Formats: sequence, structure tokens, C-alpha cells
Amino acid sequence: MNRIKKGDEVIVIAGRSKGQKGTVLRVLSEDRLLVDNVNLVKKHVKPNPQIEEKGGIKTQEAPIHISNVMLFNAVTGKGDRVGFKVEDGKKVRFFKSNDQVVDA
Repeated sequence: MNRIKKGDEVIVIAGRSKGQKGTVLRVLSEDRLLVDNVNLVKKHVKPNPQIEEKGGIKTQEAPIHISNVMLFNAVTGKGDRVGFKVEDGKKVRFFKSNDQVVDA
């Protein structure tokens, strides 16, 4: 079980997007993920008439390393570390600062 999953709200703690919050769109590998409106880059795209795609410069999210983000705790308003524990026979994630369960 990963500490950060698709749909989690995270805050960036390092890099040029430091301090930005966003929702995880995809977990690409064990250590890379895409976050909505974070780590934006410009990509030059050639036109493709087969799929009716116009050419130009597009802005899109680039992958960010999982060590540069923390799970956002809405109670404290900050990024928080995540731990694991077993409740009712299920493995759940919890915030280390206040022992609140992330997965309800």
C-alpha cells in the first residue's frame, strides 16, 4: 500500500512548485506521480490531422517525484507524514501528527 494514492490532496514541499496544493491525477510508478496544476511545463506539439489535433504550444503537468510532496491534512492545514496501522482487520493510513485515519 502506497502512502500517496490517486485522488489524494497533496502539497509540494520542494522544487519550483513549492507550496502549491493539488490533487493526484495518476501514480505513474513507485516514485513518480502527476498532480493537477503542479509542475506545469510547455510542450511544442506538431499538428496531427488524423486525430484532429492542432499544433502549437500546450501547457501540461509533468511528473513530480513522490519525495517532493506530502499528504495535505485539512485539520492542521499543513502537509503531514503518513503511517500505517491495522483497524478492524484492515490496513489503513493515518496522519502521524493527530492519529486521524486518512482512509475512512
